[in-house]
Amino acid sequence: MKYIIILSAFLLFFSCNSDKVDQSQKKTPFPLEEMSIVGLQKKYDNKELSITEVVQMYIDRIELIDKNGPTLNSIIIVNPDALEIAKQLDEELLNGNKRGPMHGIPVILKDNIDTHDKMPTTAGSRALANSFPDQDSYVAKKLREAGAVILGKANLSEWANFRGELSTSGWSGVGGQTKNPYDISRNPCGSSSGSAVAVSANLTMVAIGTETNGSIVCPSHANGIVGIKPTVGLVSRSGIIPISFTQDIAGPMARTVTDAAICLGALTGVDPNDSKTQQSEAKFYEDYTQFLLPDGIQGKRIGIYTAPMEMNYKVDTLFKKAIQFFKENGAEMVEIEQIGAQGVGGNSFQVMLYEYKDGLNKYFKSLGEDAPIKSVEELIAFNKIDSVELKYFNQKYLEMANEMGDIDSKEYLEVLKALKEGAQKNGMDKIMKEHNLDAVIAPTGSPAWLTDWTNGDSYQLGSSSPAAQAGYPNITVPMGFIDGLPVGISIFGRAWSEPVLIEIAYAFEQGTKHRKAPKLYDGVLREEF
Repeated sequence: MKYIIILSAFLLFFSCNSDKVDQSQKKTPFPLEEMSIVGLQKKYDNKELSITEVVQMYIDRIELIDKNGPTLNSIIIVNPDALEIAKQLDEELLNGNKRGPMHGIPVILKDNIDTHDKMPTTAGSRALANSFPDQDSYVAKKLREAGAVILGKANLSEWANFRGELSTSGWSGVGGQTKNPYDISRNPCGSSSGSAVAVSANLTMVAIGTETNGSIVCPSHANGIVGIKPTVGLVSRSGIIPISFTQDIAGPMARTVTDAAICLGALTGVDPNDSKTQQSEAKFYEDYTQFLLPDGIQGKRIGIYTAPMEMNYKVDTLFKKAIQFFKENGAEMVEIEQIGAQGVGGNSFQVMLYEYKDGLNKYFKSLGEDAPIKSVEELIAFNKIDSVELKYFNQKYLEMANEMGDIDSKEYLEVLKALKEGAQKNGMDKIMKEHNLDAVIAPTGSPAWLTDWTNGDSYQLGSSSPAAQAGYPNITVPMGFIDGLPVGISIFGRAWSEPVLIEIAYAFEQGTKHRKAPKLYDGVLREEF
């Protein structure tokens, strides 16, 4: 409580005297800086901190640097019930009832994940600004059952970055522009932009993002954290605003592999409202920490995906150092030039358009008679007359999706079959079998680009497509820094191979320790690492 009073007083001083704060005040340490789930649980067990105190600390920090100071703009809304939930969970601890490792852990959800509470679920769109779902998503339900505190909703690239051309990652009509905490002029990538920034800037313990292609791993890499994109079917998508039920998946974003593994275990399970999860029966775990092996690289046969190389020599330099680390720690390395049949990207895009229309219309219907928007057609019409929505980029993808046929059409079924054959049978499955691989590694992307609302995003390279289009798992872990900006390495593999990928990711993380927190006070201080 003493800390809360002091921080509140500092916050008042800061808001009134932001230009006069001296260096000693700028460097006031945050008590939960880089805190881990295990570390926080120890403090709960030892009665050093209560859940209520921890939640209040994060709320104060969100006010200090997300809404003021550098205004990272990663959080759309703080849960009005967060402190009350924390108090209830504190009472459970006092009564000797600890639900598990996620008990009392603050979690931020990407704002395309339904919660049945006082927070709307918007996908960043002003059309859904007052949309309050009638029930929790399966992800939210599982987290609540595990004892997590849903701290708030994170900003995102509007409609998960599938609305139009020349879009800017991290921008939404509801939330505005999210900033990269390592340099606020740089982009956080997306579409799980706010989730990544909130974790990296220590505004929450962990966050949940979603991915269709790159939306967990790219922002995790650009913000210096760990992101796990699971196998499609490992985590339920029910209650999550969709793009593609062939590729969509939710996953944990955290500062360490350990925290991500703990959180992943709380999300898994078979959900009758998502038929894909039936495939995870006997394949999912509720505890992935058993795969946190310091020697997890030893004896592994790992492919080096070379296609993203020779696009940025600085990234190549870091990646070659990572390859050397793998070799020195007992891995056998094999170069892989190409993954997937020709035309896979185009087939994936077509499938997304078909499924986007179908999925969005079904989601809008699930909101009931009082839904603010009832169809993709209505959404397009709303955007055309809204004063903000089309200010920076168009809605071409929404318009294209609206012109597609039904998902029982011959055309859709043919392109879906071609996608699965190209991305799975003749893609990931083929190279994993031919080369007898345990996993594949690649640079996740290039350093964060300057945010540009005129020209949109400036991707140089990426490696998310082989795993995303196949629906297979992918983990990104910090690989180092380039001019003060973090860069990640991706580790991906067969369907349901999360245990193997976690072994490799943990061993790499523990052997390299590349994660460094951004230096945030009343502004952002770039630092060479």
